[in-house]
Amino acid sequence: MSETLDAIENRPPSIAVDFVARVRDTPDAVAYLFPRPLPDGGEEWASLTWAQTAERVDAIAAGLVALGVAPTDRVAIMCQTRIDWILVDLGIVCAGAATTTVYPSTNADEAAFILDDSGSTVVVAEDAAQVAKLRAERERLGAVRKVVVIDPEGSREAPEDAGDAGDTEGDDDWVVTLADLEAAGTALLGKEPDVVERRIAGIESDQLATIIYTSGTTGRPKGVRILHDSWSYQAAAQATMAFSDGNDLQYLWLPLSHCYGKVMISGQLRIGFPTAVDGRIPKIVENLPIVRPTFMAAAPRVFEKVYNTVVTRVKAEGGAKYAIFTWAVGVGRRHVRARAAGHRPGLLLDLQYKLADKLVFAKLRELFGGRMKGCISGSAALSDDVAEFFEAIGVPVFQGYGLTEATAGNSVNRYGENRLGTVGRPLPGTEIRIADDGEVLVRGPAVMAGYHNNPDATAEVLDDDGWLHTGDIGELDAHGSLRITDRKKDLIKTSGGKYVAPSDVEGRFKGMCPYVSNVIVHGNNRNFCSALITLDADAIRGWADTSGLAGLEYADLVAHPKVQALLDGYVADLNAGLQRWQTIKKYAILPRDLSVEHGELTPSLKVKRVVVEREYAALLDAMYKGTLVET
Repeated sequence: MSETLDAIENRPPSIAVDFVARVRDTPDAVAYLFPRPLPDGGEEWASLTWAQTAERVDAIAAGLVALGVAPTDRVAIMCQTRIDWILVDLGIVCAGAATTTVYPSTNADEAAFILDDSGSTVVVAEDAAQVAKLRAERERLGAVRKVVVIDPEGSREAPEDAGDAGDTEGDDDWVVTLADLEAAGTALLGKEPDVVERRIAGIESDQLATIIYTSGTTGRPKGVRILHDSWSYQAAAQATMAFSDGNDLQYLWLPLSHCYGKVMISGQLRIGFPTAVDGRIPKIVENLPIVRPTFMAAAPRVFEKVYNTVVTRVKAEGGAKYAIFTWAVGVGRRHVRARAAGHRPGLLLDLQYKLADKLVFAKLRELFGGRMKGCISGSAALSDDVAEFFEAIGVPVFQGYGLTEATAGNSVNRYGENRLGTVGRPLPGTEIRIADDGEVLVRGPAVMAGYHNNPDATAEVLDDDGWLHTGDIGELDAHGSLRITDRKKDLIKTSGGKYVAPSDVEGRFKGMCPYVSNVIVHGNNRNFCSALITLDADAIRGWADTSGLAGLEYADLVAHPKVQALLDGYVADLNAGLQRWQTIKKYAILPRDLSVEHGELTPSLKVKRVVVEREYAALLDAMYKGTLVET
């Protein structure tokens, strides 16, 4: 334990130091894998060694210096997750500047607010569509001196609010390419070979490293100020928890504009494992068997999607195959529960589990590439049933907990200590306690310095003793593992005075119904609980193909009486295990799934409950006026 704390307490002032050390120690090892387009329209996976990565990072860092970027100046990135995002971010770090992250899906108005509020002086944009948003709001971007475009030949489809997209060429030199920036950096390095080294040496641990804007559901988002020391702490803490010995391969698709994604690249610098980078969510299933990673971080929706797809596909095939699958999963769950209770499974159960693994589980692991040692789940709660399923098939999902305001990582389950239903023990060096009203409080090096330009909001969540008031309700078990029960502001109090934790009910339903995509339990100040439900399009179409409804569009399917009857059964099963005041008395199936594009999900796939309830307010009101059939 003392060695662990020593490693954390003696961490370097920034991850730039970790990066330099990694390049020095393993220059020829593979650092990153990434998809690269081929002339025939296909793709191949290319790679960069640590030495090759350093060559590009140094050129980007020096290029920023050549543009006049000073230490702590903000440089924004508007780009989806791709290798260039990581290279640019490392370049910003090594230049001693601070990264402002902007989701590429952010509209022009909000992007302009973020860039103006952060005082960003340079913006690195992915393609012409992102540049178009900047051109449309240029009058509001007084501090932005230069726009650097990564892929000037990329997407030409600008968002509707971007105005005239045109191309990356303007009537001035406001826009340059990333290649131009790197060329300028290389030229400066020829004159001042130690310019980047000097910038790294000048970084102080309490210096601003990143501003990440939270996804606001009302009003403008708040900019979370994260110091260099917080990222360095995350790297050191990850290295002490034995998630990787350097021989692993990470698959990274998470949005790097989100703290959860960004924290997954900090530990890599300290530990040294390679990372395969591709932020295109539809490519995940296709890429996993090709890349064959050993671990991956994801949001619960990804695991739920895999679970639903597997269950519905096998169920549709029916017969002996479905019977064997059902038997195997039952055996796997009993095996997991026995181990979780601290019991030896017994000879018969062990033999059954080995047979189940051979017949079913090994084939399921091939969906992940066959080498997956485990996955990390964060951003929202994962259903206990879904988590148990993955544990049973030999792909354990380690739930973790954190906020943007605490650099994403505060607690996590570990290999050999995966306590299902919890988000694990605190990271070494982080303190977690429960307030008298049940709120989770966090203190330690990961906690933010405050909200940018917003001292009043900072004072609301950071107290004088350094405790971050998270807004989450939770409890610590006898082993020190944290269990999150709900958001403080999301707790429902019915008009009868009963409290309901919606995420608990929602999680149970997701574990029971393989056709559900999202569910929002509603009922604050109402006389009973209701729910808005969306279905997984692939899963429900698979069911439809074997239920006489093949060929129907999603909107027609969810309105069909047979689908209503199907859901009635699952809701009845859910209610059977709930207290009376928790039960779902009425529900409605929405005509489409929730999406990032419609503003109902954050880019990390977390439901914006307030947005959904506002959008479907009339439908919710109708359920309380008795215009929909009660279940």
